[in-house]
Amino acid sequence: MKQIIRISIAAWMMIIIAACGGGAKEEKSALGDKKAELAKLQAEQSKLSDQIAKLEDEIAKADPAAAKSAKLVEVITIANQKFAHFIELQGNIGSDNISFVSPRGVPGVVKALYVKKGDVVKKGQQLAKLDDAIIKQSIAAANQGLEQIKTQLELAKSLYQRQKNLWDQKIGTEVQLLQAKTNVESLEAQLKTAEENVKAAQEQWATTNVLADVSGIADQVNVRVGETFTGFNGNLPQIQIVNTGSLKVSADIPETYLGRVKTGNVVEVVIPDLGNKVIKTNVSVVSQTIGSTSRGFIVEAKIPSDGLLKPNMVAQVKIQDYANPNAFVVPLAAIQTDEKGKFVFVYAKENNKTVSRKKPVIIGEVNGDIVEVKSGLAAGDQVITKGFQSLYDGQSIAIAK
Repeated sequence: MKQIIRISIAAWMMIIIAACGGGAKEEKSALGDKKAELAKLQAEQSKLSDQIAKLEDEIAKADPAAAKSAKLVEVITIANQKFAHFIELQGNIGSDNISFVSPRGVPGVVKALYVKKGDVVKKGQQLAKLDDAIIKQSIAAANQGLEQIKTQLELAKSLYQRQKNLWDQKIGTEVQLLQAKTNVESLEAQLKTAEENVKAAQEQWATTNVLADVSGIADQVNVRVGETFTGFNGNLPQIQIVNTGSLKVSADIPETYLGRVKTGNVVEVVIPDLGNKVIKTNVSVVSQTIGSTSRGFIVEAKIPSDGLLKPNMVAQVKIQDYANPNAFVVPLAAIQTDEKGKFVFVYAKENNKTVSRKKPVIIGEVNGDIVEVKSGLAAGDQVITKGFQSLYDGQSIAIAK
């Protein structure tokens, strides 16, 4: 019984495997049949085009009136011209001079605030005053100690001078003279230390004055009198100054363009919120690292100061990554494809009649609705740009007036 069950299971598995294998073979066979059918139809199409052209030529000879019903087309004449390709991305306006003001010393309680949001400030201007009561006491104590040492030093110098006068008169001992001199030198050293302590206290007091690091506009003032000034309240700066005199636009570019974007490349910046205002500039910075998440690199370009431009505005960034000063260019719609590749129809004169001729081409870069033709065309060729649909090689045509 067990043996029968094993045989049955094995049989079912063989049937399933055979069915799967058969399915794969059937799909592969179906794909091959489709490819063969396509090749057959393409061959028939080419043969029919030749037959149509031959018949039209015979009809034109037998019935000249029929030749007058040529298909109307529009053409452009090929000539060397400038062509450029642009990478189009979304970018942001930023500023090189954005200052997040922080206390120069330890954080402190705001005693007075001298700026409000939107004010124009200059570099070095005082923005706020922090509580300085304890530091003032330290300065007063340091000055008091300094004055005491000065008084002691004056007395010590006087005693030393008197001892020296006595010693010059052979009165007293040398030990007394040396002691007096040592006392003066010790107090002079203490005086220097006391003076440094006063300077340090005054420097510490100066840090209670919150000053602007750059000139610009107070874009953020998020602190009030009585609050502790640390520079940031969470992620929000307490005082932020923006200088719009040095603006830039930045964009994140996919790493596939790394070899095509370099410093100096032409950049067109379009500002949608300003009526699609266009600013022309050049790439000034190309980052040397690839973002682990975005898989792109940052590009920056400086832009001139403008009162209407604000940091964090959205911009459309067009970076030129390819240029050809002597290119052949045709409308992208005029490019057609068959089994042999890309081609266009051109206007040709043959035996006192005008016909369409099929020309294989190799295309290059595409920019918008135009495409660069690398080979296949020559200067003076007239490429059919309208009416090329359903055209065949050798068909009688005429240029629409």
